[in-house]
Amino acid sequence: MTIASILLAATLAAAANPFATSGPYVKAPALGIHIGRLQPGRYDAITDVAGVRVGQVTHISGTGKLVPGVGPVRTGVTAILPRADVWHRKVFAAAWALNGNGEMTGTNWVNEAGWMEVPVVLTDTLSVGRVDDGVISWYLKQYQSIGIEDDVPLPVVAECDDQFLNDQEGRHNTAEDAVAALDAAVGGPVAQGGVGGGTGMMSFEFKGGIGTASRVLPAADGGYTVGVLVNTNTARRDQLMVDGAPVGANIQDLLPRAPRPGNGSIIIVIATDAPLLHDQLERLAKRAALGLARTGATAMTGSGDLVIAFSTANVVPHYPEARTFQVTVLDQYHINPVFDATEDATEESVINALLAGTTMTGRDGDTAYGLPHDRLLQILHRYGH
Repeated sequence: MTIASILLAATLAAAANPFATSGPYVKAPALGIHIGRLQPGRYDAITDVAGVRVGQVTHISGTGKLVPGVGPVRTGVTAILPRADVWHRKVFAAAWALNGNGEMTGTNWVNEAGWMEVPVVLTDTLSVGRVDDGVISWYLKQYQSIGIEDDVPLPVVAECDDQFLNDQEGRHNTAEDAVAALDAAVGGPVAQGGVGGGTGMMSFEFKGGIGTASRVLPAADGGYTVGVLVNTNTARRDQLMVDGAPVGANIQDLLPRAPRPGNGSIIIVIATDAPLLHDQLERLAKRAALGLARTGATAMTGSGDLVIAFSTANVVPHYPEARTFQVTVLDQYHINPVFDATEDATEESVINALLAGTTMTGRDGDTAYGLPHDRLLQILHRYGH
């Protein structure tokens, strides 16, 4: 098969499904890249889990030499809402660190309680405090008894370091941006690549950022959906594997002109409608590491590789008067297909972030190049895809 015919096949495949072969909604399946045996959901996104919504705010301004506190600016905020009213209708959840050189606030309480009552918000490292403040402001607007007659929330805000492209010292993500991202959260297709919290991120020394994917189990395995969203800002070029092919080792140009500080990070958010409790969701979070490993990333000591997983299947009530409440739980011996779905969706989410990541120049003229689709397809064909 020639490269032209591969590209033609990818174009025809895109016409037959809602996924594009380029742009913010590009998906691996549209390019003929199929990770695992399971099928994606309608949008191949975390929003395929019913009720989950995503909102994003993107800041891109200025060019040229870095002026600390001024710009250039390449950053943003991504908000993931598990359901419309997660404060009163909490979700079982668990957080887990593959490597802990990063921050995801509020997770001590998530793991202590076993459930989550707030959205998950992604941003750059030095903006965590301001974004946290914005989540609080959004909650006070929604629930006016908080801090008076009701308890107070502990926001879950996770960060990656985008200083290679962004004036991070300027802390350009504000409390108002967090509110705007939460207000904008909707279901349906999710923009990927250099948008929202992923605006200034790099991955495998290509342009990285936001990526998402989903998997739907067959009816015989429960018909559950697993959706994953990542903010990928991690790993070295020579590590990159795409569906088992050594892509990074075969693209040794298009590199940044100088190494970025540190080892980068990745935030992985897992949503599912499978009825899982806290301990099962912690196990699910750990399986995301297997999907990440398939991309070649190795969780280096300077990397913040943080995972949070939640299930929308049950409702944890808000300070109920009743002493007990009932939940539905998936038996442990039927959970393996959910593990498979998580691993596949995590792997594809990282790939989708790279596919959607277009070349971006930021501070001091530093450039993160987009993964070239034509060369990717050539390499995959060479390795038997």
